[in-house]
Amino acid sequence: MAGIYRRLVGARIRSQLQYRLSFALNLIGAGLISFLDFAAILVLFGQVDALGEWSVAEVALLYAISSVAFAATDLAIGHLDLLPKMIREGDLDVILVRPLGSLFQVVSSDFALRRLGKGLQGLVILVVALVAVDLDWTLGRSVMLVVTPIAGAFIFAGVWIALATIAFWLIDSIEVANAFTYGGNFLSQYPVNIFGSWLRRFVIFVVPLAFVSYFPSLYILDKEDPLGLPRALQFVSPLVAVASVTAGCLVWRFAVRHYRSTGS
Repeated sequence: MAGIYRRLVGARIRSQLQYRLSFALNLIGAGLISFLDFAAILVLFGQVDALGEWSVAEVALLYAISSVAFAATDLAIGHLDLLPKMIREGDLDVILVRPLGSLFQVVSSDFALRRLGKGLQGLVILVVALVAVDLDWTLGRSVMLVVTPIAGAFIFAGVWIALATIAFWLIDSIEVANAFTYGGNFLSQYPVNIFGSWLRRFVIFVVPLAFVSYFPSLYILDKEDPLGLPRALQFVSPLVAVASVTAGCLVWRFAVRHYRSTGS
């Protein structure tokens, strides 16, 4: 199945690169649009010196890790946003009668390379943030920096898959899902300790967005958690990622089993 996915993605990449000027402009545009979120952070720090005990460089690190993780997820499965349209037009019915897994077919149905722009601007800000915070690098911090965006991407993926299934019951559900996916990316760019108590509990225990960048960044920065939570939480993002994807796939499986065609 991995071989099939590589061939499908390869074919779509070659197709998109045939129009190189258009691809370059779309790539730059995606990066610039994503940069607006970081510009908002800079404007905020124009008014304050710290945000919940976090400096501008430290928040930039949170932003960058979250952006890179979300961009990877968006690149791989962002077209799950099209699921309501696929259900409405009957395309999902065609997918369900094929021998391959339905989630694999939906995920491999598109691959918009222009979404790389989001990840590239995140990488640029990540480098700038790491220079600005002037860390004393250790092997543990280096490994954490590499593993964290990968784990974050899988956390986002699990959330995205689970919420996409709302479309099986509510056809016009894209805005509900986006509130948690794109909205979740926004929340994970900021320190969790600045949120109200109910929102903190939500992003730690319900939709685990705090494990995308907040907890791992505490370890990378050698920073005390303003919330006073156990230090062990700084190391469990990979486990949370596995749990998130597993939960997302189980929800998808349940939704497919209870799917009723629109008859389109």
